[in-house]
This record gives sequence, structure tokens and C-alpha cells, in this order.
Amino acid sequence: MLALLRGTVQPATVSRAVGILQRHNSSINSKPPKNKIGPGQSFFIMSVFAVALLAPAGWILHHIPEYRQGSKTPSS
Repeated sequence: MLALLRGTVQPATVSRAVGILQRHNSSINSKPPKNKIGPGQSFFIMSVFAVALLAPAGWILHHIPEYRQGSKTPSS
């Protein structure tokens, strides 16, 4: 299967991809920021990011016993 995929890649496709990557890199600016972000704003943003990542995992871990009980079939 890999040999089949290798045969389908044309040199024109590769050169077009390289051209796109070169154009994309040329749009990076190396100037200092216009507005500086203070330590309070940085702490707030990092806190929101941490809560957004950890809250769903904490919810799932907290409810694992309920999930285990729900998967058992009641014996009649």
C-alpha cells in the first residue's frame, strides 16, 4: 500500500507544497508586542486554561464509581 501511495506523489505536488510553506513563513513578524500583558492577566489566562483542561478529567474521575455501577446488569 505504501508503494502505491509513493507512486501517486508527483514532483509538481511536492514543489507546490514547498512554495506554500515558504510563503507561510514569510508572514511571521519579529517586532515587539504593541500591548504588554501584565502578570495579573497572564495568571488569569493560565488559570482559565488549566480549569478548561482539568475540569472534564476531574468530573470523569469523580464519577467513576457511578459509571462502574451503571455497567453492571441487574440479576433477576
